[in-house]
Amino acid sequence: MVVSSKEEEYVEAARKVGVSDIRIMWRHILPNAAAPIIVLATVSVSYAILGEATLSFLGLGVDASTPTWGLILADGRSFISRAWWLGIFPGLAIMLTVLSINFIGDALRDFLDVRETTAVD
Repeated sequence: MVVSSKEEEYVEAARKVGVSDIRIMWRHILPNAAAPIIVLATVSVSYAILGEATLSFLGLGVDASTPTWGLILADGRSFISRAWWLGIFPGLAIMLTVLSINFIGDALRDFLDVRETTAVD
């Protein structure tokens, strides 16, 4: 995104006017590259949460004395016929956390997107 923004006409116009490279980067290129960076960061956090829960569920994660959602799911697996909530609620917590992080990232992207303009009547 930064490389494609660098070739845009508004960057060339700013260079012709005599604006410094640092000011062009902070004022023009970075705001246009912020939306993909925010989306990538929030998706990466979601993947990290899911990865840790998966590894803990399989017994390959952190120490067994550390409470994690994956370990709670793994412990509740043997009681699923008598206590179904031991597996449902940690799974719902993982799902809601990941969805919330993604929704927050989308809202931040929409809020900080400089290319999206609204017409004022």
